[in-house]
Amino acid sequence: MAIAVKALPFTFVAHVLGLAALIMVLIWLLAFRGGMAFESSDKSLIFNIHPFLMLLGLIVIGGEAIMSYKSLPLNKKSKKLAHGTLHVIALALGIVGIYAAFKYHNESSIANLYSLHSWIGIGVICLYGIQWVFGFTVFFFPGGTTRIRSGALPFHTLFGLFVYVLAVGTACLGFLEKLTFLESSGLAKYGPSTVLMK
Repeated sequence: MAIAVKALPFTFVAHVLGLAALIMVLIWLLAFRGGMAFESSDKSLIFNIHPFLMLLGLIVIGGEAIMSYKSLPLNKKSKKLAHGTLHVIALALGIVGIYAAFKYHNESSIANLYSLHSWIGIGVICLYGIQWVFGFTVFFFPGGTTRIRSGALPFHTLFGLFVYVLAVGTACLGFLEKLTFLESSGLAKYGPSTVLMK
């Protein structure tokens, strides 16, 4: 026997957590890391775009996209449109975020794709894109038959949640990697910036 649970109360908690994470990362980047810029002689400002856009795109907006399908009080077609649109925005922000990391590495003469975080991150953005293309073609345009859609839905849902959890784990790896680099270059282990990151 299944227990019916309303999605709406969980979305409030998720919104609070997502907003808190975004605020903390913004404080960290603006107050402790000097801000963000696509063009700067201080190359770390270019890098700072990466964690902000990855968090905003794949985790906050991607989470919104997942929740929108169950929690928005709209008809099915409007929910699909909101779900797909939010996911494509999240994917675009993720791509720009990865571009910022590559730009930083290239302009700082640092090798690309040298860590577990970077390889899993590339995998996540590829899986996110595949998931979006699959969802768009099967559920939106041109759309599969009713049989195909009903058969694909459980896999689409499970794979989408898997990619989302993988994105969250990859973000944690990224923040840990950055914290390790900063601490090895002299950042105090219990300073305000370190405490905020943890």
